[in-house]
Amino acid sequence: MSRLAKSLSYVGLIVALGFVIDGHAEEAGHYGYGQDATAEQIAGWDIDIRPDGMGLPPGGATPEDGEMLYEDKCASCHGSFGEGVGRYPVLSGGEGTLTEARPEKTVGSFWPYASTLWDYIHRAMPFTAPESLTDEEVYATTAYVLYLNDLIEYDFELTQENLADVEMPNKDGFFFDDRPDVKAKRCMKNCKKPGSIKITSEPEISEDADSGTVETVVVEQPTEGQAVYQHACSVCHAAGVGEAPIPGDSAAWSARLALGRDALIESALNGKGIMPAKGGQSQLSDAAVTSAVDYIISLSAKQ
Repeated sequence: MSRLAKSLSYVGLIVALGFVIDGHAEEAGHYGYGQDATAEQIAGWDIDIRPDGMGLPPGGATPEDGEMLYEDKCASCHGSFGEGVGRYPVLSGGEGTLTEARPEKTVGSFWPYASTLWDYIHRAMPFTAPESLTDEEVYATTAYVLYLNDLIEYDFELTQENLADVEMPNKDGFFFDDRPDVKAKRCMKNCKKPGSIKITSEPEISEDADSGTVETVVVEQPTEGQAVYQHACSVCHAAGVGEAPIPGDSAAWSARLALGRDALIESALNGKGIMPAKGGQSQLSDAAVTSAVDYIISLSAKQ
């Protein structure tokens, strides 16, 4: 057999068997990119807890175990008794208010399942360092919040086995909305063409060939420092949480401004008092934090 014939026979064999990667024939529509997630990788994302408690890890704790932990990690925002600080959510009380004009939605008055409280604390709290609590600490914090709402006793041990059995006052307050007029329908008519919309800092009129003149969307773009402040700093400084000085408060900032810009930047980068380094936003660069400090100084120096 000639060399050309051999080559053609190999090509024909490959075509007949299909493309093979790592010993497995390619399925139709597969581009050969990526790989299947491992069980360990899936477990890192699969952290939701169902209302029946499925997904809860082994463990347990009492409100007594969680009291000091709550005071250390939660009270600066939610108050020592769950009463809320500034604009942060109130966690306790509110019973019987859900039918009022201004209902107070707390864990005790509104939440239907105790298991979802564990889930939320685990994935989102504390605010500056979500997912930093151990499973035992989450059980302890959950138990203490339930205790603040008079749902369990101070010495009750909340565990994987009994957490879903804790009966919440509003367990029957949620239901599937089967009204026919609440189903969203796609419109997809008379949509504005993207080419006719501009984002600018000054209002202007642009011409659209099909629909005539349209006014452009006006969006004031924040400075870098302002954007970082709003994202990472305002949650405490705007409301004065934990005695964080509010920008623009001359009485609170006069002594701090006297220390100089470098000292303020160092405190923001490395933390000071109860404020963690970079306000708990470790992903921020030093330059981004510095821009936020300069923004705060600009507000406070004007007063």
